[in-house]
Parts: sequence; structure tokens; C-alpha cells
Amino acid sequence: MNEAVIKLLKEQLWYLATYSDQPNAVPVAFKDVTPDGRLVVGDVFLETTLANIRANGKVAVSACNAATMEGYQIKGTAEYVTEGAVVDTFKKLVSDLFHGAAAAKGALIIMPETVIVTTPGPDNKKVL
Repeated sequence: MNEAVIKLLKEQLWYLATYSDQPNAVPVAFKDVTPDGRLVVGDVFLETTLANIRANGKVAVSACNAATMEGYQIKGTAEYVTEGAVVDTFKKLVSDLFHGAAAAKGALIIMPETVIVTTPGPDNKKVL
């Protein structure tokens, strides 16, 4: 992923899309891009998302800047973890934000395989 993609992902809300018996798309706010280019998402309410990932491991992430319409879709595979530094970070973040009323249970680690431009214009659908 290039710097423009990483910058947009760090600044904007993401939508995760998964599928198995039923398609599912959800917004996520507890997220980050790791220095090695993986996408991480804190699990607070990801029940159907996790069921779909358990079924086939596939996920798509879509994000865009509504003001500029710059956007990207990242397709890849995901694994779910319940221990480690990234989980500890999300547990603290969610607990602090919701004053203990909600909790992160784990984290999705997404390995990007394809990055596609969704920005309107000549580069739309271009694979980076």
C-alpha cells in the first residue's frame, strides 16, 4: 500500500464486507494500519463478520474521504486473535472510550492482497 492509501485509512471510517451464507457490511472505527501494512480492527460487535471470516477467511475493506471522494478498497484474508499487544491496545481504547460499558474481545488482523482505487475518475478500478 502506498502512503496515500495508508493516510486515508488512518483518517477515515472503514467498512468491512464479508460473506458466507449471508453477506455482511459494517462500519468500524477501532482500526489501524500496522507498520508492516496489515490492517487491524478491534472486535467490539463483529459477530456476523467473524462468522463469515471463520467460513472462508475473506474480507474487503472500503474507505473514502467524503469531501474529496478519494477512496480505496482493500481485499484480503483475515485471522482473529484474542491475545497480544494489538488486542491489549484495543481493549484499553474501547474501555476508556465507553467507560467500561463496552469491551473489545479481540482483533482482526487483515493481510491485504489487492488494493483498488474507488476514486471517481480515470484511475477508478485501477489495481495498485
